[in-house]
Amino acid sequence: MDDTTLSHHRSEVPPSGRFLLRIDPGLHAALRKAADRAGLSLNEYCARKLAGGGVGLGDPGWQAVERAAAVVGGALIGLAVYGSWARGEPMETSDVDVLVVVEPSTPITRGLYRRWDQEPVRWEGRSVEPHFVHLPSPGQGPTGTWAEVALDGIVLLDRDLVLSRRLVEFRRRILDGSMKRKEIHGQPYWVREG
Repeated sequence: MDDTTLSHHRSEVPPSGRFLLRIDPGLHAALRKAADRAGLSLNEYCARKLAGGGVGLGDPGWQAVERAAAVVGGALIGLAVYGSWARGEPMETSDVDVLVVVEPSTPITRGLYRRWDQEPVRWEGRSVEPHFVHLPSPGQGPTGTWAEVALDGIVLLDRDLVLSRRLVEFRRRILDGSMKRKEIHGQPYWVREG
């Protein structure tokens, strides 16, 4: 049977609706927690996520999400790529910076970084470097890293849109002039104004 016949045959047979996907237990826990918060079954939550597009299975972004979930499990809140790679300005030696946002109950220790390094992720030949963080407290202004992510970050995973909403808040602070980006010796830093 050639490809044309096979694809024609498949179009006549309705899909079963069954789908089995083996994923890391940490990612499974993060998805289950997100589904619970959304008030959906895990199946419905995953179906909506898959239908919505975004990061595709097997691509480096998804690999970074899977690795973060393997390291922190259900404590994973969100993940965003930022820095020179996200801006499209990487140098030959640049890595890919990934902000890994975890629940406040998860202590940020060297152990998280050690676990990540046990199975490092590469993206377009570059090392993916995690930066484990907690969300700043409500009303707390962004630090330099958060301001950089607000400017050029690409959100890959966002449980309950918490990460995206905080980034919008930080962008507003930048736009209203209460945070200003400056540079010294090619390195950015941020100052609070007013």
